[in-house]
Amino acid sequence: MSDADWSEINDEKRERPSRYSLMQESELEALAVAAIREHRHLIAADEAVYEEWTRASADPSISAALLKSLQDEYVARQKKSEAQQEALSEIIDALGYIPEVAPDGEE
Repeated sequence: MSDADWSEINDEKRERPSRYSLMQESELEALAVAAIREHRHLIAADEAVYEEWTRASADPSISAALLKSLQDEYVARQKKSEAQQEALSEIIDALGYIPEVAPDGEE
């Protein structure tokens, strides 16, 4: 996809009103915090699958079918993370700032 294609897609997104535009700031902030936490969990899980796939790739005793399964799982997780990241971006755009979110376990 060319830069021009991405530009057209971004222009279309800017012209459409956000589904979050009618929400109160406090609601948006709570939604953003939850989405940021979810994003952190998805990233951690994705990294674990990637590391398992990498380790398995280096082990000649692992079957090709298992490697393919790990690869497919990783690709599917990446697609899910991408969709979630787009939603998070839309929420943050509507909110107008990135809220502070303590690291997991610190609240």
